[in-house]
This record gives sequence, structure tokens and C-alpha cells, in this order.
Amino acid sequence: MNNMKSHKNINVYYDGLCKVCSKEINHYRKQVGAEKIEFIDICATGFSAEQEGVDPVLVHKIMHVRRQDGTLATRVDAFIAIWNVLPRYKFLAKVASLRAVRASLDVGYSCFTVIRPWLPRYTAADDCKDSPYCEIKKA
Repeated sequence: MNNMKSHKNINVYYDGLCKVCSKEINHYRKQVGAEKIEFIDICATGFSAEQEGVDPVLVHKIMHVRRQDGTLATRVDAFIAIWNVLPRYKFLAKVASLRAVRASLDVGYSCFTVIRPWLPRYTAADDCKDSPYCEIKKA
């Protein structure tokens, strides 16, 4: 697996064709501590889910982060892993880990995963054959 033993603290797998996702990742890249994060675009030429040790369909549906110890964090846990690395967001990571807050975030994230396939993309669907979201046609 390519990046399982990265020199970075975490590997963040993101959809570089999703405008909302890319905007958020670009924000994180500018933060103090971002040098400890390897940002991996799952829609980039050459990305191999199998080499990264992630499910090729699931990685396109929900956020994934590989921790330095090789374990995967997904969904809200993935965001908490990111926030724990960025000093500006450590407090948010602690708050997000509280049971009531976490339950709300889980519901919100589940709603986001339902609408994400219809969010604006950077390229036409024909240019994106590897993501299951690219096959969805807007009505």
C-alpha cells in the first residue's frame, strides 16, 4: 500500500472534482499544521484505491483519512482526525467528539452524502469515469 507508511501524520483522501470538497481541502492546506497532512485526490490520474488500501467505491462515497498507525477513519471520524492535526481546529475536534455533538454531526454528514453526488463538479461527467458519482445525471 503506497501511502500507509507516510512521513505525514495523516493521509486525507478527497474528491478533487467536487467543488465543495476541494474548497474545504484548499482551506485546510493553508492552515498551520497542514504540512503534516498528505492530501490525496482520489480522482487524480494514477490514484489507485487498491494500492492505498481503501475500498474503491466507498472512498468515493465518504471521507477517508489514514492515520499514521495505518488505521482508517471515515465520515465524521475523518474530519476529527484532520482537526486534531491542525492546531486551529483542535478545540473543534474535542467538541465534535462529545456524544450529543457527534450524533448531530453524524446526521448532518449522512445528509451531505445523499446530496454530494449532485454538487457542482470541475469537469464534465464524461471526463470522470472512476467515480461512481460521475454517472449520476442531473434531472
